[in-house]
Amino acid sequence: MLKLYHRQILQEALENKVDSRALEIITEANLNQDALRGQIGHDEYHFDNNAFKESYAYIEKNRAKIQTALKGGDLEEAWAAFGRLSHTAQDFYAHSNYISLWLAQFDGDTAPLPADVEHAEQVIITSEKLQSGKLYYPLEILSYIPALKKYVMPYLPKDSHAWMNIDSPEQGRKFDYAFMAAVKRTEDEWHKTLSDLSQEEIHAFCHTNQKK
Repeated sequence: MLKLYHRQILQEALENKVDSRALEIITEANLNQDALRGQIGHDEYHFDNNAFKESYAYIEKNRAKIQTALKGGDLEEAWAAFGRLSHTAQDFYAHSNYISLWLAQFDGDTAPLPADVEHAEQVIITSEKLQSGKLYYPLEILSYIPALKKYVMPYLPKDSHAWMNIDSPEQGRKFDYAFMAAVKRTEDEWHKTLSDLSQEEIHAFCHTNQKK
């Protein structure tokens, strides 16, 4: 998803769960995953190129880093690790066809509202039909240049990230479902992270008296 929407997802999912300093660092780390160094050669950051196994492993790697950082008293690294894993979790819905497969269960206008999207339907998550967009360089990069997009898109396969992504409202009604699914997934990841922490660690992770 575009950075604007990653920020909004975090604000909605973590509202009243952390203080402003923690949310600031979580958000910064989340958005940094979309920096150039995180775009090339890091499919696991974004669930790209069908890197499902690698992306799930990346999420758990960062969750483990949270515990290590908290035990070492490094709150900022703990928050940053959650920012990184939350970005990956959120991109699952924008970079795969999960939402398309979920909506395909309903006929036309009978689909539930975006707020009622089921974000963890195991039948879909384990389906052979589930796939994520592939990156076809250099055309993929050129597709992000507005003046060139209409000329480049016809040459990109339909399984490319350029065609499959639901990164913004520009992609239509599916974006609202992807956005809400990402909010729910972020909340899940938050609760799962806290479930592995002691009460003292939870208090430190959620609150801080540090000044900017």
